[in-house]
Amino acid sequence: MNTEEQFKEDIEQKDKSRFLTFLVFLFIATALWLIIKLSKEYTTQGVVNLVYTEVPVNKWISTPEQTLKYSFVADGFVILSNKMVPSRKRVVSIPLNQVPYRLEGGFTYSISSQYVVERLADWLNIPAGSITVNEDKQYFNMEDLQSRPLPVAVPLDVQTQRQYQLYGDPEVTPDVVTVYGPKNLLDTLTRVYSLPVSALDVSETFRRTVSLDLMDGAIRSEVDRVDVVVPVEQYTERDLEVPVAVDDSLELRFFPETVRLKCMVPICDYASIGPSSFQVLVDTAQLHRLQPLLDVRLVKTPAHVQVLKMEPSQVEYLIIH
Repeated sequence: MNTEEQFKEDIEQKDKSRFLTFLVFLFIATALWLIIKLSKEYTTQGVVNLVYTEVPVNKWISTPEQTLKYSFVADGFVILSNKMVPSRKRVVSIPLNQVPYRLEGGFTYSISSQYVVERLADWLNIPAGSITVNEDKQYFNMEDLQSRPLPVAVPLDVQTQRQYQLYGDPEVTPDVVTVYGPKNLLDTLTRVYSLPVSALDVSETFRRTVSLDLMDGAIRSEVDRVDVVVPVEQYTERDLEVPVAVDDSLELRFFPETVRLKCMVPICDYASIGPSSFQVLVDTAQLHRLQPLLDVRLVKTPAHVQVLKMEPSQVEYLIIH
């Protein structure tokens, strides 16, 4: 590199250094100016949406979306952060179980703006005395909901171990709850469901506490959770000979006189289950068609027993005069 080129490179390096130094001082000066400006107090205005929460279970807020205009005094940092909040997130919640409200007439209620200002101050993170609103009261409409007692149904997704089965329906406490909602919706409901109860590889009775499915807030209930006991028992196979019978005054003799039932029975009920626990009848309507064989049907089965097979499905008969 010759002397002239070296000289030009030194000049360029010095120019870059001066420019970077200028940028640094410019940034520092701008930051200091911004800090000084933002440290001062200003008066500005804002708008928030009011949402009433913790509404009594038997009522609903019928007021359309309500907004509140306000002015406040704060330093520039607070004002800047407030301006950066999107409008959809400018929401102040008013829990009705924490603020006094009064009936003005009909369905119209009111609360003092003082309580709204306190909630707004918490949201803005400034003293309540720095906020001004024009109205002394905030008004909203709250109407009664219809009520209806409904039984609770619990969806089950339970897989048991081999030789174990569910032993009847789950026990639910409470099994009936009072729900509140619009009349046109309540009239379509016959029960209220809980969230599903799921379990794998189960070999004994178990308990769960589950929430009610209140249809994303479309209905309400003072009870939002129920206790569920899911009964599970060990089962075993059992073969039984059950006599064939007739349900009218005819005197018939059957061949064979019994049918064989292969069942799955809970071990806890094994000793109490016998042939008399079942009832097998013939279809006497087939007599008028002179059928040589009569169909048999199982008309009585003990609770919690599963019949796997019945043989034979038809029997011969002899009419006794």
